[in-house]
Amino acid sequence: MHPVAFIALLILFMPIIAIAEHLQGRVIAVHDGDTFTVLTIDHQQNKIRMAEIDAPESRQPYGNKAKQELSNLIFGKTVTVEIEDKDRYGRLVGRVFADNQDVNTQMIERGAAWVYLKYLKDTSLIPLQTKAQQAKRGLWKLPEDQRIPPWEWRHPTPSTLTETAQPHRQSLICGTKQICRQMTSCDEARFYLNTCGLSSLDGNHDGIPCASLCR
Repeated sequence: MHPVAFIALLILFMPIIAIAEHLQGRVIAVHDGDTFTVLTIDHQQNKIRMAEIDAPESRQPYGNKAKQELSNLIFGKTVTVEIEDKDRYGRLVGRVFADNQDVNTQMIERGAAWVYLKYLKDTSLIPLQTKAQQAKRGLWKLPEDQRIPPWEWRHPTPSTLTETAQPHRQSLICGTKQICRQMTSCDEARFYLNTCGLSSLDGNHDGIPCASLCR
């Protein structure tokens, strides 16, 4: 094919590719604080997992309230999903917009979900979570021993369960720190690893963050 003709075809199909990265439809079911089902105009149902956030599981403290917060924001409404990925369960993963608002951001601001640092791309969510913590909004009103990150709840270990119960954690909050040299103590490094989900602190995956501080 002539190069000019190839470029013309590429330009022709570019809008189709762009459209394929977005999905629009009406929310017909909310399953929990970060998962829902959309019905598109062609009557296709798509299960959506909201990107970069992780809401309390249904059986966790605040789990039902997180689901209600999301329902208040999107149920019965037409939403637009900016698709980023598909997870191992076949769910589309993306940022969600309704009523000209970023719903993922709204869930963090309301204290209805955690920033999912393991999959975080938009670092502006971190200070929003810190503000929600400081204002004790949503799940941040809960007693310390009930504020277990969902990823720990799903896969508990003896070490993380023990650390969750330690009183000194009450003075720590998930901030903007990203690397070991920003940590002031092993306790803070463990908090960022186990509560904030900053898995990059545990480079060798042995459950111990920042070897220079914690060994």
